[in-house]
Amino acid sequence: MSSKATKNAPEGKKSKELSPIAKMYLILYNAGQVLGWGYMLYQLVAYYTIDSGSGKSLWNYLSLTVIVFQNAALLEIVHAAIGIVPSNVIITTFQVLSRVMVVCGVVMATPTGKESPGLPLALLAWSVTEIIRYGYYALNLVKNVPKIVTWLRYTTFIALYPIGVTGELLCFYWAQDYARSHGVWSVEMPNGWNGTFSYFYFLWFVMLLYIPLFPQMYLHMFAQRRKILGGGDKSKKH
Repeated sequence: MSSKATKNAPEGKKSKELSPIAKMYLILYNAGQVLGWGYMLYQLVAYYTIDSGSGKSLWNYLSLTVIVFQNAALLEIVHAAIGIVPSNVIITTFQVLSRVMVVCGVVMATPTGKESPGLPLALLAWSVTEIIRYGYYALNLVKNVPKIVTWLRYTTFIALYPIGVTGELLCFYWAQDYARSHGVWSVEMPNGWNGTFSYFYFLWFVMLLYIPLFPQMYLHMFAQRRKILGGGDKSKKH
């Protein structure tokens, strides 16, 4: 699950001044992610329109783009760890790894995950979200964020976050039966570690985590929206 509230630039609070090299790196990183996710959105649309007769599956059509640019988000954990962005390392790690789990641990790990109707839903929500998010960060670093970009950053999640989560859960569900019947990434006795591990149950464990975590993350984004865009009752302060 990933509301992607992690930050590649100051957002709502002050942070230490970046060195010119670090600032340029973050601008290039965020701009590169905008281009990558923009290309992925183009591929997604093209797959169902101009290239609908390609004969390829959706995953085969755009898998390289997904793998490269989703896994590039692992750098955000490094950014938080070394302090060039004001993000919490633990929260950032959770948010990034949740999507990496969907891509590498579900879709890439099982053929049924690749066929899930949730895959296009997740990719649509992710790509639009990331184009806006990384664009916002890049513009924020040069202190030139148009109001419309800020509004999109803190409004589009209202629809895109539930769509993305629905897609992710469908990918998990389509993968779990194959993981059980084929023993994907599972360990059975006897073995040198004298232990067992069921990837099937692990997938269900992760799916069940969405129940308590999704409402918290969703409400957190609404709180961020009120903080940045306003609209709350300013007369009541605690």
